[in-house]
Amino acid sequence: MLRVREVIVVEGRYDKNTLRQTVDALIIQTDGFGVFNDAEKRALLRTLARERGVIILTDSDGAGFVIRSFLKGCIDPKYVKNAYIPDVYGKEKRKSSPSKEGKLGVEGMSPEVIIESLRRAGATFEQDIGAPCGRITKAEMYVLGLTGRPDSAQRRREVQKKLGLPERLSTNALLEVLSAVTTLERLREMLSQDGRAESTAR
Repeated sequence: MLRVREVIVVEGRYDKNTLRQTVDALIIQTDGFGVFNDAEKRALLRTLARERGVIILTDSDGAGFVIRSFLKGCIDPKYVKNAYIPDVYGKEKRKSSPSKEGKLGVEGMSPEVIIESLRRAGATFEQDIGAPCGRITKAEMYVLGLTGRPDSAQRRREVQKKLGLPERLSTNALLEVLSAVTTLERLREMLSQDGRAESTAR
């Protein structure tokens, strides 16, 4: 499986599931038009864009282009790449009827089509040769006190604030984002600085 450096933005969970079976990447869903009223998600996307760059991969129907246009307006264009799927008419297996325009969405695309769309967009591919050195895992989150301690929630909020991340991220979502925007070494240093600051304050 190919690893993609950029964060990929899709519309919904079925699109996300299809992408997860095709590439190794951090994938954020807009929940359709939900991102229009979700200031925290927009702030998260801007943070991720600065750190990794984003690839917008929405459906090829009118709604998909409205969402794409909105995202391009709230994220600095220099961090944005656009991936487009072809117009393919048909119906996804899970649906009882075709979409309004009769086109397949991202979820209905084959892995080959998705990868080619990402290539044309200029995605940065890295051959998957195992977990990269310094990758943040659930076990590391526990060791660092970000889970499993009475003050873990407070420690996570402090990390999120330092990195400009929304405080409402779930623990699993935070793990995904941390793996995208920082390294284990940087995270350890950040937390050790906090510990030194607390000792000095006492």
